[in-house]
Amino acid sequence: MSVLSHILEHKIVAIIRGADPVDVLKIVKALQEGGVRLVEITHNSPNAMAVLSELSREMENDLCIGMGTVLDATIAKEAISRGAKFIISPSYDDDVIAATKKLGAVSIPGAYTPTEIVNAFRSGGDIIKVFPASGNVSYIKEVRAPLSHIPLMPTGGIALDNIKALQDAGAVAFGIGTALVNTKEKITGESLKQITGRARQFIDAIKY
Repeated sequence: MSVLSHILEHKIVAIIRGADPVDVLKIVKALQEGGVRLVEITHNSPNAMAVLSELSREMENDLCIGMGTVLDATIAKEAISRGAKFIISPSYDDDVIAATKKLGAVSIPGAYTPTEIVNAFRSGGDIIKVFPASGNVSYIKEVRAPLSHIPLMPTGGIALDNIKALQDAGAVAFGIGTALVNTKEKITGESLKQITGRARQFIDAIKY
């Protein structure tokens, strides 16, 4: 299965931002136990590249790992060399998309307005991250009406009470951060169980 097909099948991208590097593998294993199969490590997290390398080495047979908050092509190239299978950005940048595609990874640039979304898709974005989505179901529905050929991944404000409506509005995937993993909380055995439980709830929410 291609990485793009994997993303479209499993849909939920767990965003890990700002976690203590010693906790990340435990967090990812808790997410995996709950059914999550896609994990994004943001570049602005502590020791992000080293963490990405560790996850790619330890979990590559179980999860699809990518890097987020990628703002230039140099970061994209290094992330892919360390095992990232997809590259996510909060914004649209031709150089990032081109570098990502050249190296065979999935490109998920960020955009918001219809013009930005169309330009990002025409430049080679495989899925367009609608950011900040703020859980806005009506906006996704309205954008999808004329742009139904463009796969959209809303990110920001995704919660258990709106994810199914976003799916019904046409979203193909979802970037979910603190609603799944609050990295400001101390990581304990109990908090890891809670992460697993939340993951299961989100997975169940988008099952037909």
